[in-house]
Amino acid sequence: MAQLLNVTIQVDVLSPAELTPDEALTWQQARAATNNAYAPFSQFHVGAALLLDDGSVFQGNNQENPAYPSGLCAERTAMFGLAVSQPERRIVGMAVAARPKNGDFVVGMPCGACRQVMTDYEVRQGQPIPLLLLGPDDTIYRFRSLADLLPFQFTKENLPPRE
Repeated sequence: MAQLLNVTIQVDVLSPAELTPDEALTWQQARAATNNAYAPFSQFHVGAALLLDDGSVFQGNNQENPAYPSGLCAERTAMFGLAVSQPERRIVGMAVAARPKNGDFVVGMPCGACRQVMTDYEVRQGQPIPLLLLGPDDTIYRFRSLADLLPFQFTKENLPPRE
């Protein structure tokens, strides 16, 4: 007989004034990163900001290509860029912001591929990464862990043992 499995996550709903100073910096940097997005096809500019363990912030933004699958989302450009340029750094916070080319910021959730990469990065570093996203009515959602976005993630434990 089938059983029901309930999955529950907790998300803090904040006003911008309730962000900590580090969160406010990360949020502002994600919004600023949208200015450098290359989105001539979708006209949808996304920025990501990673707060690092040394207090610095590393940014990424979406980069489109006429061969649509060849582009890359802001979340992955930030995480892959960090892994290449500063592999010793740990991420202690993250924010993602989205807006039309000439418009106000809108609610924008990470795509499935980004959620997989984000949660894998969290697993690799062995500590939760809080995430800030815009919610309705100018609220900000604070997820306490990236795993909350993808509770049934694919990990290295799902792969067959190496021989």
